[in-house]
Amino acid sequence: MACRRTAAARQGEVDLLAFEREAAAGGFARIAGVDEAGRGPLAGPVVAAAVVLPATGPLPPVFDSKQLTARRREELAAALEVLPGIAFAIAAVPAAEIDRLNILKATHLAMRQALEQLDPAAEFALVDGLPVPGLPVPSRAIVKGDARSASIAAASILAKVYRDRYMAAADARHPGYGFGQHKGYGTAAHLAALERLGPSPEHRLSFAPVALAAGLVPRQPELPFARPAGS
Repeated sequence: MACRRTAAARQGEVDLLAFEREAAAGGFARIAGVDEAGRGPLAGPVVAAAVVLPATGPLPPVFDSKQLTARRREELAAALEVLPGIAFAIAAVPAAEIDRLNILKATHLAMRQALEQLDPAAEFALVDGLPVPGLPVPSRAIVKGDARSASIAAASILAKVYRDRYMAAADARHPGYGFGQHKGYGTAAHLAALERLGPSPEHRLSFAPVALAAGLVPRQPELPFARPAGS
């Protein structure tokens, strides 16, 4: 992969292509960044994206999707979707499967599926966070990788935008919960709607607040954060 720096990297003095170049120096030609969106919400799927950036040419100024506004994420996702030479795939694991597997295994499944769907296939993966077992290619886990690798940052943007669009559509299918605003995260408004309406088919019944609203025993702990609308 050619020695390039994204605009965001130049501004922040962070070389977001260093990990890609290191993998290329090890003999890998097609290096995918992998990230997920939606581990913490009470409703909706967990989504993963795998992205192989083009080997040459300018890149959009990608960065960690959590540090971008919803509008900027949409702009960057649109730019990535039509970027010449890019390859990407997105996989979503629904709430029922999350309940069956648990959220960690469901996240790993989404990552594996995204990599398996890449065409042409990747030869190596840079994965955000901790190591993921069972990936179809050799990989390197990078803590806070969405702020350190352009490929992972691109994956984080595409996964987040895909999931946000999904939750906006879920809002139309299941009105009253506010999915279009909070995207399934456990905000006060969401919890109030859950208590008032009970769980929808999009809710993760194994998560504590949803299980309690349904009169069930929770099988997965409530995660200790709720992102505000537009996050």
